Amino acid sequence: MNAQTSPASPSARIPGRLLVLCGILLSAFNLRTAVTSLTPLLDVLGQQFGFGTTVAGVLGMIPTAAFAAAGIGTPRLAHRLGLERTALLSMALAAAGLLWRSLAGGTGGLLAGSALALAGMGIGNVILPPLVKRYFPDRVGPVSTLYITMLQLGTMLPALLAVPLAEAAGWRISMGVWTLLAVAAMLPWLGVLRIERRADSALARLHERAVACGDEAPELAAPPARGRVWATALGWGAALMFGMTSLVTYAMFTWLPKLLVEAGASRAFGGAMVALFAALGLVSALAMPSVAVRMRNPYPIVIACAACHLSAFAGLLWAPMAAPLLWVSLLGLGPSTFPISLTLINLRTRGPSGSAALSGFMQGMGYSLSCAGPLLFGWLQARSHGWTLPFAFLALCVGVMLAGAWFACRPGFLEDRW
Repeated sequence: MNAQTSPASPSARIPGRLLVLCGILLSAFNLRTAVTSLTPLLDVLGQQFGFGTTVAGVLGMIPTAAFAAAGIGTPRLAHRLGLERTALLSMALAAAGLLWRSLAGGTGGLLAGSALALAGMGIGNVILPPLVKRYFPDRVGPVSTLYITMLQLGTMLPALLAVPLAEAAGWRISMGVWTLLAVAAMLPWLGVLRIERRADSALARLHERAVACGDEAPELAAPPARGRVWATALGWGAALMFGMTSLVTYAMFTWLPKLLVEAGASRAFGGAMVALFAALGLVSALAMPSVAVRMRNPYPIVIACAACHLSAFAGLLWAPMAAPLLWVSLLGLGPSTFPISLTLINLRTRGPSGSAALSGFMQGMGYSLSCAGPLLFGWLQARSHGWTLPFAFLALCVGVMLAGAWFACRPGFLEDRW
């Protein structure tokens, strides 16, 4: 085999890895667009379709419920289809759901389209870390930083643009425009699958053998590997850390605009604060993966994140409009545990099979634990006619997150604990 066709040669390796990197980054951008393009418009949609707090809470719950189902089912799906085909399927479902939702004629269509889009995005949540591990084992920190950064951009921009787009072109355009980016994310995976069909090409061997830097990476493990995560403190710790972070985050994505509007702010200001909340996530996405890679145990950072959350809750509860930029900035720094937990998937596993198993369990169980958070937060607010009980509930969840992170951050590998 000559240098032109060797899968370990730079001429074969680099173009294939770049194509996969484009697929990872574009997919990551689309993993939250269905969430933050919706929540700033909940009052508009409520008036349009005649729903109130309960349906708003259900819409806030769908992301974590869909992500939980995807976390449980995706490892088996990926084992049958392969990582790359599963990534393509995730973006196809996201595009179809976003389009359906933007054309909805009632609450049922809005709920169903959201569920379909978020199911695709949930599959993407699980599949991206193993793809990073497979193709970039020598660049886990930098590539994790890149894809989590794109995820945060895809969280921030829809929130920032939702109200202005709706005012300029209507809510259907405001929510439907993100379909185009989901379609764009399908294109690199179509290219990878085309490479797969060219069995005589060097890039096909790169794809089939998952060669990165000349080393063979094994195929995704069979689904039974996921069951062994259940018996480890690392698995449960990661699930609690991830799940409670998600619960707090999605509760705030859903209810922060309403809280601020009730305190005297405008709808546009509420949307802008959701965008700021997501933008601070971008800062942590840029910094946290590289920091976590360099630390033997990143638990001190988790403690600092918890302090940011609790400070933000106090400010939003007792003086929301006294310093909203400060409270939302602290609120945005709190979920820095999200990129840390995603990075730990690869730092606490030895290969793609362990990474896929931990990713599926952590996200499936974590989102299952968190899916009722937005609904329960809204129910507590409606029952108490105030925000004290809802924020007390979130403070309790931060305590659970700290307990889980203690086990997730401890050095060691999942495979050694099976």
